[in-house]
Amino acid sequence: MTELSLKRLLVTGGSGFIGSNFVRHWAQQRPGEKIWVLDALTYAGNAKTLADLVETGAVELVKGDICDRTLVTTLLQDHAIDAVVHFAAESHVDRSILGPEAFVQTNVVGTFTLLEAFRQYWQAQGQPSQFRFLHVSTDEVYGSLGPEDPAFSETTPYAPNSPYSASKAGSDHLARAYFHTYGLPTLITNCSNNYGPYHFPEKLIPLMCVNMLLGKPLPVYGDGQNIRDWLYVEDHCRAIDRVLHQAQPGETYNIGGQAEVKNIDLVHTLCDLMDELAEDLPVRPCRDLITFVKDRPGHDRRYAMDITKIQTQLGWSPSVTLEQGLRQTVQWYLTHRDWWMPLLSAEYQSYYRKIYG
Repeated sequence: MTELSLKRLLVTGGSGFIGSNFVRHWAQQRPGEKIWVLDALTYAGNAKTLADLVETGAVELVKGDICDRTLVTTLLQDHAIDAVVHFAAESHVDRSILGPEAFVQTNVVGTFTLLEAFRQYWQAQGQPSQFRFLHVSTDEVYGSLGPEDPAFSETTPYAPNSPYSASKAGSDHLARAYFHTYGLPTLITNCSNNYGPYHFPEKLIPLMCVNMLLGKPLPVYGDGQNIRDWLYVEDHCRAIDRVLHQAQPGETYNIGGQAEVKNIDLVHTLCDLMDELAEDLPVRPCRDLITFVKDRPGHDRRYAMDITKIQTQLGWSPSVTLEQGLRQTVQWYLTHRDWWMPLLSAEYQSYYRKIYG
């Protein structure tokens, strides 16, 4: 299969969790190629995450909003961008329940702004066939599965159940429409739950790791029986790289880790790993910290991804098992307190109390 040769990359949300891991992956695979990162540096975007790459000149970090059409157009033109990888999004379901407006603004209006700026830039350049706009989305757009339902495929009807997933569904539809209406070379990827380094501590796995290290309760929603498919972030980055270089414009690919597990079982595994790997913990065994809390509204019961399409068409499969990935992740939080401790700000503490009491 012929690969594109993309040299001028703009990554939106590149200081966030998945975005920063992708930037690191790209820089490692293609030393000498500069990357431009556009990030609003809100609570979940951390300039420290890419500081070493900025210092070496491998990355240029631009603080700005994807809804700023003038800024986006300037970046595309000034740096002769040939591919946009779009991670920037409000992404936490709990926060979308508390304040949905920001999710519509960033995820829908922001994606529209990027698509429209890229369309006009692409047309002004003579519609180069090698240009790409890759929109990174989520499995949550498909809704919730029953215990015996088949996994989500790329043809599963959309049925989002939260303001977050609804806003991501809207942005997916825009990316698809820009391909079918204008011929803009867009791609869409829908991924399952990611985990790994540089993950903001409001999400389940980093939250559990941080709270264990601080001796705080481990809040588990409802009965803990909700099932998620877990994907190690480095595997996700490899998949996005593969899609960007090999997929035909207009295609959509599901990306999953083939690792379905109940939330409570995941928490038990994390507790056991922390007991094993951490020398001194405020509370041991960590399972004593588990606390069941009131379930969140509209909590989807199960997600699972059918990754047959990306396996057969592009030859990608996850390479990191859940056991391997969780061990590496726990070890990372153990050795990177300097990264996550400053994130436990007054704003974070206030949010935490609203969610968990």
